[in-house]
Amino acid sequence: MTALVSIDKLRVGFGGAAAVKDVSFDIAPGETVCIVGESGSGKSVTSLSLMRLVEFGGGEILDGRLVLDRESGPLDLARADTETMQQIRGGEIGMIFQEPMTSLNPVFTIERQLTDGLRMHQPLSATQARARALELLKEVRIPEPERRLRQYPHELSGGMRQRVVIAIAMACRPRLLIADEPTTALDVTIQAEILALINRLKRETGMAVMFITHDMAVVAQIADRVVVMYRGDVVETGPVAEIFANPRAEYTRALLAAVPRLGEMKGKAAPEPLRLVGDDRAVTPLTPRAVPEPLLEVRNLTTRFPVKGGVLRRTVAQVHAVEDVSFTLNKGETLSLVGESGCGKSSCGRSILRLVEPVSGSVFLGGDDVLAQTKPALRAMRRRMQMIFQDPFASLNPYMRLQAQITEPMKNFGIDGGIEKAAELLDRVDLPRDYLRRFPHELSGGQRQRIAIARALAVSPSLIVADEAVSALDVSVQAQVLNLMMELQADLDLSFLFISHDMAVVERVSHHVAVMYLGRIVEIGPRAAVFENPQHAYTRALMAAVPIADPATRKLDGDLRFKPIPSPIFPLDHQPAPSVYDTVGQNHRVLKEV
Repeated sequence: MTALVSIDKLRVGFGGAAAVKDVSFDIAPGETVCIVGESGSGKSVTSLSLMRLVEFGGGEILDGRLVLDRESGPLDLARADTETMQQIRGGEIGMIFQEPMTSLNPVFTIERQLTDGLRMHQPLSATQARARALELLKEVRIPEPERRLRQYPHELSGGMRQRVVIAIAMACRPRLLIADEPTTALDVTIQAEILALINRLKRETGMAVMFITHDMAVVAQIADRVVVMYRGDVVETGPVAEIFANPRAEYTRALLAAVPRLGEMKGKAAPEPLRLVGDDRAVTPLTPRAVPEPLLEVRNLTTRFPVKGGVLRRTVAQVHAVEDVSFTLNKGETLSLVGESGCGKSSCGRSILRLVEPVSGSVFLGGDDVLAQTKPALRAMRRRMQMIFQDPFASLNPYMRLQAQITEPMKNFGIDGGIEKAAELLDRVDLPRDYLRRFPHELSGGQRQRIAIARALAVSPSLIVADEAVSALDVSVQAQVLNLMMELQADLDLSFLFISHDMAVVERVSHHVAVMYLGRIVEIGPRAAVFENPQHAYTRALMAAVPIADPATRKLDGDLRFKPIPSPIFPLDHQPAPSVYDTVGQNHRVLKEV
């Protein structure tokens, strides 16, 4: 079969340094080629070169051919003019970018961003384009799509923004879809449906897919062939079954060993670090204290956001983001919050730190009432509680060098250490010390997330709220960072409120797990109880949607079955029922139907 895209000896440089060296592979129509590798290995640079976007980021295609088999004949994209590339981008090649917040325009509505590309590449009227945009939002399972069309990117959760980016990329039914970490910000249920959607489009239209990911379980589920990259070179390529069953390169074996697999922790009483290739250190379980000592106590926490409407922009309804949430996190332990995008996980974490103000409830940190603190007292208290944010690029200042960003929290709280402590923190998160002189845009997504983790550790807090702290990292670095977080927990007696959609990671790191759905905790208990004996229907659905890192066990054969997500928006006078739980085991509780 003639290749749809043929990449031949591609070399890409940034300021004289080669980021991609002699990379060659083909993608056939209807084929999914997954590119995997470490953060900074050249995966995204290869895809950006194919779209001819790498030049806008300071890169240059030094050598090689990028041949696209068009209806009018083969075209070398490396030498195509600007006008031709404008027709190809979005029309023949669609791209899902890695960071949804930075790839969406903050000043345009979702409708404008969806319909612009449609009207440019297809002969549609404004009404037809809007109808198609609405259809696309339904395809990617966004709740209340009519209302979302009128909203701006900052009004959507991270997972919803990512689904909008996916809808934009697939709008014109491109012949090649480049997906750069497309499911990073999505929970497992929506991830499974998006992968199935891509798979269905591939079958129906013959669309080829170039899928860039660090999630080896996703690779096992969707790939036909795998290309493994390391430091700009292709180290191994082959059919997906062969790569998983018989990896030949040492680096591929290390990647597969670093994948946390659901069910690995069965029968184990406490979380424990992953055993990595080449690391012969003894694995020490994080056994909790014999007598638990509560650090964080949350009782009946409720957070709502106003919905404005009308000419005068009055509050006409409320989003019930967090509804009657209660839990206790003990010293030196990890409690994980899991659930669908938009379920209230991040809002709950932000409410505890008072980054958003709750409507009611109580939060006690070490016996001190967080919600009763004055601003000066709250500022002093924040040394004890830090947050690792979901989007590393948005949480770092683009105008400050990394040295200043890591030392700034220490200066704010009068902590000694300065540059030397910042360098030690980079050692702990496995980054070279000379990165202190760099700016955030000079780092890959995974490297930026490690900087965010180093900054959170700078003031030696007792509680860290980790909001999708490892979702942007490739598997090898994710395993290192998870091990690092567990080592720090053991050394410093840290407590983590770990917010994640990755069920395998949650099983690896957690002492306790709370499953959230529509603002409420529907099931909470010890990790073993929730994972090995899930009682709530939603928890069981989450478990069933988790991809398995085995190409022989695929879950994408069936077509999509969309289940509407109930709206979290209620009238101002709505009084929700309190959360009432059944006890089904020791410290294991399940929400009664509200």
